[in-house]
Amino acid sequence: MSDDSTVASGDQRRLPARLRHNHLIETARKRGFVHVADVAAELGVSEMTIRRDLVELERDGALTRTRGGAVLDEDAPAPVIDSEEPAFAARLRNRQEEKRRIAAAAAELVDRRLSVALDVGTTTHLLAQDLADRSNVKFFTSSLRTALLLGEAGREVYVPAGQVRGEEMSICGAAAREEFERYWFDIVFIGVSGITAEGMFDYSLEDSELKRVYLRRSARKVLLCDSSKFHHMSLIKIADLSDIDLLISDAAPPADIAAALVEAGVAIKIAG
Repeated sequence: MSDDSTVASGDQRRLPARLRHNHLIETARKRGFVHVADVAAELGVSEMTIRRDLVELERDGALTRTRGGAVLDEDAPAPVIDSEEPAFAARLRNRQEEKRRIAAAAAELVDRRLSVALDVGTTTHLLAQDLADRSNVKFFTSSLRTALLLGEAGREVYVPAGQVRGEEMSICGAAAREEFERYWFDIVFIGVSGITAEGMFDYSLEDSELKRVYLRRSARKVLLCDSSKFHHMSLIKIADLSDIDLLISDAAPPADIAAALVEAGVAIKIAG
């Protein structure tokens, strides 16, 4: 008689965990419930394997386990629509401790000899403070504040040509987009005004266009987003969740966002 753990190990070799997790989330969305025995039979794996998958998905906030299976969290609140962009200084003061933890976690991803793109925003600006002592790194940014900070620290920093956008002190416009489209970045750190299961959002059309350039032209795409931005959206949808590789936040996302992130293949890192 075969041991169930041996069977489970063989199952996992045949079907990658990420594919099983995606199937479980999609099944919950379509049917309203994941039945362990049914899904195990569909995927040709053991029930123990599916139970382990559900434990992981519940830990990530993607599903809630029930007797015999799991369900999606149906109590997620409706998104809040933010219509006005707060001033940079006010945003920088808001939730600064959480943003500093996120920035510190993001800084761990930057090693020497990388080309690093830094988006506009308060959390990316705090990240620049943490990276100001990194030598042999090429920095690219559309934020004049961030460029000044890094330049004063003696770092190698590049900004595009273009129009300066008001109080945000960001460079935007066709010239800026065309210039940064010529480069290829090892990693980009993106900021947003909000995130829902439908994607990432921002207030500014001009800055959003540069964000899309960063996402197109970067090998690794990292979203820095504190938990106050979950279930918030604003004027411009920047991109789908599948356009990023990693989310760094100060707290786990709500269940519906976590499920969408898992389905999109996005890793989640909680800055603690």
